[in-house]
Amino acid sequence: MSWVEIASLADLPEGRGVKVDVGEHAVALFRIESDVYAVADTCSHAEASLAEGEIFDGEVECPRHGASFDLKTGEAITLPATLPVMSYETRTEDGTVSLLISEDRS
Repeated sequence: MSWVEIASLADLPEGRGVKVDVGEHAVALFRIESDVYAVADTCSHAEASLAEGEIFDGEVECPRHGASFDLKTGEAITLPATLPVMSYETRTEDGTVSLLISEDRS
């Protein structure tokens, strides 16, 4: 596992998602105040981009069918999704956001 610098905190819009590609990982980043959350960008139900979804109370809602996922854990909260999405650990140091990537994740 290794930390990969992916963005400046100042470049991430508040309350909206941003898709970034880190190697073979498509990741949706979400900034809520000074916290940054990262989950796999692809919805586990219908393969829509979660970075395009709306954020409500610590969850992201898939833009295609409305399934919600917990931003901290990736857990599927509402139907039609029943499977979680991968969540990633983030850290922010000196205004730079990094993501913990493991080669075992896909």
